[in-house]
Order: sequence, then structure tokens, then C-alpha cells
Amino acid sequence: MSEIPFDNSYTTLPEHFYRRVEPAKVTGPKLIRFNEELAEVLGLNLDSASESELAVWFSGNELPEGSDPIAQAYAGHQFGGWVPQLGDGRAILLGEVIGSDGVRKDIQLKGAGRTPFSRGGDGKSPLGPAVREYLMSEAMAGLGVPTTRALALVSTGDLVFREEALQGGVFTRVASSHLRVGTFQYFLGQQDTDGLRALADYAIARHYPECADSDTPYQCFLGKVVEAQASLIAHWMTSGFIHGVMNTDNMTISGETIDYGPCAFMDTFDPAKTFSSIDRGGRYAWGNQAAIGHWNLTRLAETLLALFDEERDRAIPIAEEILGRYEEAFKEAYFGRFRNKLGLTAAQPGEVEFIEDTLSFMADQEADFTLFFRHLTKVAKGKAEEKWLALLREPSAGAAWLEKWRAFGEPDSELMASANPVLIPRNHRVEEAIAAAYKGDFTVFNRLTEAWRNPFAESSQNEDLESPPGPGEVVEATFCGT
Repeated sequence: MSEIPFDNSYTTLPEHFYRRVEPAKVTGPKLIRFNEELAEVLGLNLDSASESELAVWFSGNELPEGSDPIAQAYAGHQFGGWVPQLGDGRAILLGEVIGSDGVRKDIQLKGAGRTPFSRGGDGKSPLGPAVREYLMSEAMAGLGVPTTRALALVSTGDLVFREEALQGGVFTRVASSHLRVGTFQYFLGQQDTDGLRALADYAIARHYPECADSDTPYQCFLGKVVEAQASLIAHWMTSGFIHGVMNTDNMTISGETIDYGPCAFMDTFDPAKTFSSIDRGGRYAWGNQAAIGHWNLTRLAETLLALFDEERDRAIPIAEEILGRYEEAFKEAYFGRFRNKLGLTAAQPGEVEFIEDTLSFMADQEADFTLFFRHLTKVAKGKAEEKWLALLREPSAGAAWLEKWRAFGEPDSELMASANPVLIPRNHRVEEAIAAAYKGDFTVFNRLTEAWRNPFAESSQNEDLESPPGPGEVVEATFCGT
């Protein structure tokens, strides 16, 4: 018998933490893809479920037994501007499961209809953004980046009206939780210290149970989130990834990547690069992401001051000391990952400066971020340098750089191979899959999903996916799709 073994905990919190809501009905749900491997990890007993049954459940047309659908309340800073109430405007949490790995996970429908937090919107999603999130979240998982996951993708048979009428879709997201910096900000904005304490206790029990035994559990909690976010953002940046909308409501306290809206991987390296059509000032550019991470964590710290100490003057220095750990944690992860990408096996004098100079060199030479390291790995394996040199605007400048690189000793090619992916989800490929999906063709989507599951593996069948976009394929801007 098919079932989802729900074990819901968030609805045991006070009712003002969420609103109960049921998904909207759709006219023609059709299953596009179901992640059987993830379902097994989640402990879902769905082997006997038909495609039509899965489509009905993961469109929201019928609720699986044991689900308790809610929309979560949260607030946030959006591009630096304070919004006191946001909440799940087009997402509905079906419930939680405890997987075969013992980890509690949320199962959430995105694009399942209006909620009390929709702020006049319809709560639905066009098919394109649902395809994008499925592709991007699973590709990030393949790359080893902490991320929410994709369980199912369903087309609805209904039109969604934005600038034009588009086919609708529902995406099923799995997360360690959907607790955000903005969740904590919501209760601070309500001046609800009891709610903050209940939320913090819940977050500690769910994500950082070791803090429960600390003499200062809330300080311990903030420290853990600081470490998780520093590590995550370093992983983003050393992968050439730009999240695009690092608002506080899009930053999880678990340290997972969430909300794949106007995100993108760089082709040509540029530290000031943005893709998001709404990031007109470059607030969330590649090179700004570390600083924004600290800014967001400072907003989280503000919500916890009353839990640190009743006297604000005593609480602020405590928060400042914990936040002060961010820079070191970020640099350790960031330079450590670049060290691996360059095959540098032991810390040496001048290493950090060399990494920084390398990034400047890449930007000056307009090198493709992924291919620069991909072909450098081949150079480390003793293969010809011509392909790597051809990536540079001035190939003659490459010889001097290679000499400096080799001065650090014999590069570890195996280390480089494990740190430098062969494939990334390039923007023009994602757009190709979306365009085909709107025509009812999911061949490209399925091919990319499979290829990006193993991005470090070389495959003659996927050689074409390594290539950067041609002149007519470059994606200049990406969109939220809300």
C-alpha cells in the first residue's frame, strides 16, 4: 500500500507560527518526473503508486493520509528593505517525514495555490520556474553543495497568467526544514519574545541538538548557523554560483541552498557578475555574496539578543563576538576549496595571494570559470596545455601564470578532479529545457537531470554539455518567475 509516513512537528508549535491551508485543485495533473532515489532515502513507501496517483498527490489535488498542510509565517529584508510579513505565498508544507537516514525532512508543494500570505497573488507557478528549480536543486546536490532537493514535478493542465498565459506546474521540494532568518525576524517584528524562544528551541532540537546541552544554547545556535552559512556561501562562490536573491527570507538556518529563482552559474568569470533581472544595483553579485552572508547573519543575531541576555548592552557584545567568527570560517572554506581546485596539497606562504591573483587573472583574461579549472586538471595530468591556453583572451599570458602555479610544487591531479566538475547546469541549457517543456517535450529536461547527477564524471555522451553558450545562446538575465 502506498503511503507517506508523516511525522509532523511544526504544527505542535503555537498556531500563529503558521496558517492551515489546503492546496488548490488543478484540472489535469500529469507527472513529469518523480525522484525515486530521494523517495527511498525519505522512507516513502510509494513503490506501488501509479503515475496518476503520484500526480494527484504532488499536484495537491488529494492530500496523502497524515499530511497537515500549512503555510509558514516569516518576514524578511528584501534587497535591504524591511518587509514585516511575507510568509509562504505560493508554497504549502504537506508535512514532515523521518527518512531512512534518521533525518527529519519537510515535504512542500510550490505553486499549489493561494495562501493567507499570498498578498493578492494566485499562489501558482508557471511550469518554467518549476522545471528550473528541479534541475538546479538536483544539479547542486550532484555537485555536493548543501541544498533543498526535488521530489516531484507535475504539470497542472491549467494556465497561469503572468506577462502572458503559461502552462502551470507544481514542484515538490524537500528540505531539512524551511526555517529561515526571516522566520526569526517575523517574531522580532511582532515583539514576541516567547515566540522567538519557542522557535529557537525548536530549531536547536531539529538542527543543532548539541546546543541543547550547552550552558548558553542560543549563543551556540547562532555560532552553528554562522559556520553553516560561511561554508555554504564559500561553496557557492568556488563553484561559480550566484544565488541572485539573498534576501533574509531566502537564507535557511540549516545552511541549505533554498529558492532557486534568478540563480545562475557564471560562464565567463566576472566578480561583479549578476544575472537577476531585479538586482539592478548588483547587491547580490558573485563577489558580494560573502559580505551579504554576514549582513544576513547580523539580522539573525538581532533577533536573538533578548535570549542572550535581558540587558541589551550585555547581549550585543556576545552577538558581535559570535558574528566575528564568520570571516575566518568563510576564508578557511573559501581558500581551502580554491586550494583543492588548484591542486595545492599543503599550505604554503603566498598561497592566498596567489589564489586572489589567479581570480584577477581569470577576470582579466575573460576565462570561463568552470573550463579554466576543468582543463587545468588535464594539464596537471600531463596532457597538452593548448585547450587551457585557448580559454584565455591572451594565451601568451598563460605561460607566466603556469610557471607561478608550478612553483608551489607538483599539483595533485586527483584532488583537482574531485574539486573541479566536468559539468555545471549552464544557463542556456536550463533555458533550452524550459522552452522544450512548454512545448510538451521533456527529453532535454530528463537528459540534463541525469547528466547533472554525476557532474564530476567524464562521458563522451555528454561532451556537448561542457561547452559554454554560443553567441546566440548567452543568457544575460534570469527571473524569479513568481
